[in-house]
Amino acid sequence: MKKKLFINGEWLESSNYQSLLSPYTQEVIAEIPMATEQETDMAIEAAYQARGVMAKMPAHQRASILEKLAGLLEERADEAAQIIAFEAAKPIATAKGEVSRTIETYKFAAEEAKRIHGETIPLDASAGGEGRVGYTVREPIGVIGAITPFNFPMNLVAHKVGPAIASGNPIVLKPATQTPLSSLFIAELLQEAGLPAGALNVVTGGGRVVGEKLVTDDRVSMITFTGSPAVGIGIRNKAGLKRVTLELGSNAAVIIDKDVNIDKIISRCVTGAFSNQGQVCISLQRVYAHEEIYDQFVEKFIEATKQLKLGDPLDPQTDVSALISPNDVQRSLEWIEEAKQQGANIAAGGIAEGNILHPTVILDASTQLKVSCQEVFAPIVLINKIQSTEEAIELVNDSRYGLQAGIYTENVHTALDAAENLHVGGVMINDIPTFRVDHMPYGGVKESGTGREGIKYAVEEMTEMKLVIFNRN
Repeated sequence: MKKKLFINGEWLESSNYQSLLSPYTQEVIAEIPMATEQETDMAIEAAYQARGVMAKMPAHQRASILEKLAGLLEERADEAAQIIAFEAAKPIATAKGEVSRTIETYKFAAEEAKRIHGETIPLDASAGGEGRVGYTVREPIGVIGAITPFNFPMNLVAHKVGPAIASGNPIVLKPATQTPLSSLFIAELLQEAGLPAGALNVVTGGGRVVGEKLVTDDRVSMITFTGSPAVGIGIRNKAGLKRVTLELGSNAAVIIDKDVNIDKIISRCVTGAFSNQGQVCISLQRVYAHEEIYDQFVEKFIEATKQLKLGDPLDPQTDVSALISPNDVQRSLEWIEEAKQQGANIAAGGIAEGNILHPTVILDASTQLKVSCQEVFAPIVLINKIQSTEEAIELVNDSRYGLQAGIYTENVHTALDAAENLHVGGVMINDIPTFRVDHMPYGGVKESGTGREGIKYAVEEMTEMKLVIFNRN
């Protein structure tokens, strides 16, 4: 099926097309437009012209459009999950979970549309401020350029489109090249929900053309990007005075203290490591288990890993399916091989069938290895032995990244120490770092990025504060 660009409320053919392959079968599933700079320019202009309409639209109307979108998505949830499973090879059970979250994200956005408010300023706190009344309002920032990744092709789009509409901003969306179908589907639903023409434009194509144009064009007021640190840093360097929110990489870790009941946490840790083939920004990549429970944890973790079912993403029984591209399989195997050469023990997995990498457990990996210090974005987890939680906290912090971290402990002092000393955007006590619900503030430190998502927090990033002062003297 041949897809079209969505610009100014119309579906337009592009001059260039590219075949979209299924990550699982490598068969062609669609022909995708590869937008030119001119087509991207049209989308930016359409959004730029829609600024006034969006800024003047009352909050209840913005909320109503988002509520309608959530309703339409609920009606077509199975179809939406199929799209995600096809284009991303996300196991269908996991894809259905993503659609449920996406519906919730748009519902949160509808609610937040009604809650955008400022504050009153007690100007008479200053001797020079007597007889004056001051207050702030939040106004839409303008055109938002959104660049989204393949791993949550519907929900991570919702985290940009939802708050943009809620706050009265038009948006130009460049979805990941591998997963544009989800975004085009949402554009159809938003059109049906009554979003004005130009308020959402979906431009599929390469980052070098579409992304570059969004980042450098003066009509775009803000870039919100989820993806790799290398690309994020490039965006930040080129964006000038645009506001920039970056959700970048991670190599998330969990610490397991000696007093923890291992049986209660194994399945949760296995899910954190291998859900969506480990292609999750907060996927559990590093486990630091206390020496007193290390052997028991490793044995039970490997046993649970071997129960996972590999196969077709459309099979409801499948736990782990194909990685997003053959290149990623190759890269993962090279990193595993490097670990093996450097003396690490590949205790499970380490092989690929087609594009499915078997869930891989690595023991005794040195901190210098790629699998330790870079983001694997594959079903690979390291389990390391520690002598104390203090040592583990240092090891967790010894990373370029800092998105989220978890610690399992029965000791409240240990928990509070971890909360205070882990240098990350979010600390999960008695949970894996992979926990996220869609209204919490989400984002990291260091090379994990800048700014926060979670609808209320994204709305703050997407609005400007204006101060108003009445002089009554």
